Amino acid sequence: MSSLPEIFSPEGPLARAISGYRIREQQLDMAERIAAAIKGCSVFIAEAGTGTGKTFAYLVPALQSNGKVIVSTGTKTLQDQLFNKDLPMVRDALKAPVKIALLKGRANYVCPYHLQHAIADGRFLTREDAADARRISVFAKTTQSGDKAECIEVSENSPVWSHATSTRDNCLGQECPDYKECFVMLARREAMAADLVVVNHHLFFADVMLRDEGMAELLPACNTVIFDEAHQLPEVATLFFGDSISTAQVLDLARDVRAEALTNARDCLALPETSKKVEKAAKDLRLAVGVDSGRFSYGQLEEKPDFESSLKALEAEVIAFAALLETQAERAEGLEKCWQRATELVQHLGQWQNPTPGYVRWAEAFTHSLQLNATPLNVAEIFRKQMGGHPRAWIFTSATLAVQGKFHHYCAELGLGEPDSACWHSPFDYDKQAILYAPLGMPDPNAWNYTDAVVDAAWPAVKAANGGAFFLCTSLRAMRRTHELLKTKLEDENIDMPLLVQGEGSKNDLLQRFRHHGNSILVGSQSFWEGVDVRGEALSLVVIDKIPFAPPDDPVLSARIEQMKKEGRNAFMEYQLPRAVINVKQGAGRLIRDENDKGVLMMCDPRLISKPYGRRVWQSLPPMKRTRELQVVLDFFAHR
Repeated sequence: MSSLPEIFSPEGPLARAISGYRIREQQLDMAERIAAAIKGCSVFIAEAGTGTGKTFAYLVPALQSNGKVIVSTGTKTLQDQLFNKDLPMVRDALKAPVKIALLKGRANYVCPYHLQHAIADGRFLTREDAADARRISVFAKTTQSGDKAECIEVSENSPVWSHATSTRDNCLGQECPDYKECFVMLARREAMAADLVVVNHHLFFADVMLRDEGMAELLPACNTVIFDEAHQLPEVATLFFGDSISTAQVLDLARDVRAEALTNARDCLALPETSKKVEKAAKDLRLAVGVDSGRFSYGQLEEKPDFESSLKALEAEVIAFAALLETQAERAEGLEKCWQRATELVQHLGQWQNPTPGYVRWAEAFTHSLQLNATPLNVAEIFRKQMGGHPRAWIFTSATLAVQGKFHHYCAELGLGEPDSACWHSPFDYDKQAILYAPLGMPDPNAWNYTDAVVDAAWPAVKAANGGAFFLCTSLRAMRRTHELLKTKLEDENIDMPLLVQGEGSKNDLLQRFRHHGNSILVGSQSFWEGVDVRGEALSLVVIDKIPFAPPDDPVLSARIEQMKKEGRNAFMEYQLPRAVINVKQGAGRLIRDENDKGVLMMCDPRLISKPYGRRVWQSLPPMKRTRELQVVLDFFAHR
């Protein structure tokens, strides 16, 4: 087996096999530290700036480790890229005899049983949905994996997917007539047999908590867990270590019971009648919080006159429904599964009304459903417990984990103690490649006309750059207003620059169009702050409207702030600011993606300069040339 310095050398296997491969000291250094952590079954945290080559730095020691490895990524897009491109490339270069597998959550795999039932029941109301169902049906007969990402004829957002996949609630498991051909089970078997399995954070935690997605068997056999995009872990862990119940689950159950009753219990007239009552109670609970979507604290819910009574009414109807289903459960596997689901819903409704200490209760209203959540205020203890047991290496890596080079905030959130850690800066020459521009004369970020001021200040830079601009907004309202103002400016000055906005297509579709045009303006919110890679002149200006502090009225955040205040701690400095710094670093990381990129990062928020804490944000950003003068920016674009 070659040593790491040999593998990463100019004459090594990577350089020979991969065109455009560049030698980076940081990459070798990081690979050696990760190899040592794997060997010692220890915890290691690594921040590696853009361009360090962190993916190869963890894949090489992982492939050489001779143990079972789980690599968990932040998104399914990155998961696919890792499995289909990076991993085979490195494995082939090293000639490593390692079996690899991809494992996603069950909602990503076609379920022939549910798809055929949905088609037979005539559940598709529009011609387009019926056509999508037929396309998925054809795909299900020809695919090896059943992974919906491979079904390119049907949009990932098509409503038909919810009928063509199974959920933890409605999967029949071994009782299913299609069990032997089940794509979920096939993916799990392949994962069990593989040496290296690629998953995503949502799947990792869903499984650790729910023991559902096939990792309950995977994790005990595993020697190393590597989290890429590890900055997302605290939020994903918070989501999964909590408990939730949605009116959508109740409506799905009512619908499934009616379908089962038609097939297996036609004589039990009470089933469809009771299912309609349950459905009505679920819809009444959604209406009890008002028509608007949004998040509500428990205190806000208590103030709504019909909330408490609607919740009790729903609980009573579900209890009656579960009792009725119990009398019919023996007639078919599907009915038995529905009874189990109803029993679980009763349990969850009861738990939500009697919360565990240390959890905050809140609700999120969507257009047609209401989700009741109980979220832990602190995940550190729960996460530390999950890491216990069998000794294994835990590697956490991302381009954004540290605040001013320190990992205290991150380690505290996940209960990691004081593990070995390292920070490698990007090899890019930021001083020559980029400018950080903080415009003069910006109003207070809470001013009514702030978004107008951002667009006015950025407009000369947009024209000088000839498009190729991202506007990263901290709220959907600011995003919509920014889009509206830019549209007016382009029309008034008769400038031909394609203007794209988040929501008018999938993220991948928007990015493809953005790259293709080369002079587009893209206005986005949360989902464009990270995981976006656009190289060259197609992106040469990134405008960030405000420091991205989480909204203080968010029910979970306000409860956390309250708890920290009670403990005599400074919630702003210990929690809100470090999170905002990590988010700013993510947004800033969209600009320079390789050594030939050039561009301007425009930070419009005057608090960056006027507030003492602004220094911490400023100092956490890459070492770009700093300026407050517009002319410096215009000259930069004129001479790039």
